[in-house]
Amino acid sequence: MVSIQSEQGQGPTTVRRTEGDLKRRRALADASAGISPGEADVPAEAAKIERFRCVIYLCSAPNANIGAPRKECTEYAEAFGWEIAGVIEDHAGLLPPEGRDGLRQAVDRIKLGEAGAVLTAWRSMISPVPQEYDTVAREIEKAGGFLHVKDSARGEHGTERC
Repeated sequence: MVSIQSEQGQGPTTVRRTEGDLKRRRALADASAGISPGEADVPAEAAKIERFRCVIYLCSAPNANIGAPRKECTEYAEAFGWEIAGVIEDHAGLLPPEGRDGLRQAVDRIKLGEAGAVLTAWRSMISPVPQEYDTVAREIEKAGGFLHVKDSARGEHGTERC
């Protein structure tokens, strides 16, 4: 048997925040609204907030046009407010991930702290082979970032391997 208790007798709970918490929250809200530290009473720590950065990585067969996936990834990053630290394109064809210089450059950007994520259009742009894909994802995570695939379903079925 299910018991349902009425909460009508209870008043609203009040949230108690310290003055420091309130200042920090105000500063973060101001910073996210684009108000610079000089315009409002924003502590210096909130002024250091930077936009999240990603590097877009695209891979295709030689001479293939990847303008559409590049545009999709750019729009996707902008929709989340991510700053694009770079766009790296590999036209390497059927090489495995470890044989592609562009993918190595994208991972290096994570290792150097220039970006926090590698954004790609399709899973197959990293690798259609699950073990290879997982190896690249783990390497990026060990470097302190993450791998984000915009459309993982599309890259698993019928697209050519990079």
